[in-house]
Amino acid sequence: MDWQALSLSLRLGALTVLLLLPVGVVLGRWLAFRRFRGRSLAEALLALPLVLPPTVLGYYLLSAFGGASPLGQAWQAAFGHPLAFSFPGLLLASVIANLPFAVQPMQRGFEAIPTDVREAAAVSGLTPWRILWAIDLPLAWPGIVTGLVLAFAHTLGEFGVVLMVGGSIPGETRTVAVAIYDRVQAFDMDAAGSMAALLLLLSLAALTLTYTLSSRVGRRA
Repeated sequence: MDWQALSLSLRLGALTVLLLLPVGVVLGRWLAFRRFRGRSLAEALLALPLVLPPTVLGYYLLSAFGGASPLGQAWQAAFGHPLAFSFPGLLLASVIANLPFAVQPMQRGFEAIPTDVREAAAVSGLTPWRILWAIDLPLAWPGIVTGLVLAFAHTLGEFGVVLMVGGSIPGETRTVAVAIYDRVQAFDMDAAGSMAALLLLLSLAALTLTYTLSSRVGRRA
């Protein structure tokens, strides 16, 4: 078992979830309650990482983070090291790649809130901020947790984007998924098998929790 790669994967997953929590809540709530021109296009753009091959998404992110891009040059000037093939670049790529996994379940959670409950809260004089904290978040929590669990599990197993944007730098960008690939390349099947089994168990646990929470959303709706 490559414990360093496992530790890095868990740190990447935790930070990805931490960053996606406010982003997912804002976007999911906005898409659930707002009707505007171009809404379908916005939802399609958010869902794009689901259908793009990971290497294609990784290629575009690598181009955006590279030293020849404005973002890459600005990062290099500010921090003295490149954004691509670094942990911050890997984290940013992970957040982008996991947007649909977080936003879509959160959106469904907000959509499951009865309209009359929110209307009654507004008529009672609650401000939008109070409605968010007193009505929306308590009722949409299964969708929110589902999105975070899916994003965390997907982060642990992501390979294409990680390899394209981060490479395989020990302690910096080599996650468990990349470590499995490296072990297979080195014909160390025992180490690869143990790490693959761990990811299998984590994925099964995440999906079990996801389906449990999804059933709660369905019953409430």
